[in-house]
Amino acid sequence: MRPFVSRMVCTAVLCGSATVLAPGNASAVVLITPQEAALPDAVGVQPLDKRGVTRAPKIVVLSPSPDAGAVRSPVNLLLKFASYGGAAIDPLSVKVVYLKTPNINLTQRIKASVTASGIDVDAADVPPGTHNIRVEVKDNVGRTGTIIFPILVTN
Repeated sequence: MRPFVSRMVCTAVLCGSATVLAPGNASAVVLITPQEAALPDAVGVQPLDKRGVTRAPKIVVLSPSPDAGAVRSPVNLLLKFASYGGAAIDPLSVKVVYLKTPNINLTQRIKASVTASGIDVDAADVPPGTHNIRVEVKDNVGRTGTIIFPILVTN
């Protein structure tokens, strides 16, 4: 078996941006850098489990599927938002945070992929490892919905 040889055209370090051209993708967003992944994990991170009745916005992770196990980078990051009681999601309220010490705000990196209906990043570069992400969204009534989920990436 031949080892994988990357044909990166541009890297975030060389180009000074968070966009790279990766094999098979027109452009990929660098969601998490290897340097950020090397930081210590945030203490006490656990997936949020909200089973009570609430009118707060709901966030559903569609991809990578919570049941998918390990995935390869770049990953398709797809989340859907749902609001209740006639409220509308405020896309400007969306916050995406990588739970490390210190926390890393990823919101600006995916800003172009955020709409009132969700987040759709076609190709997000993520280094190998388990990465805990927190997403928060508010509706126009001021109610907040939050989810914490892991992304497990393999080589």
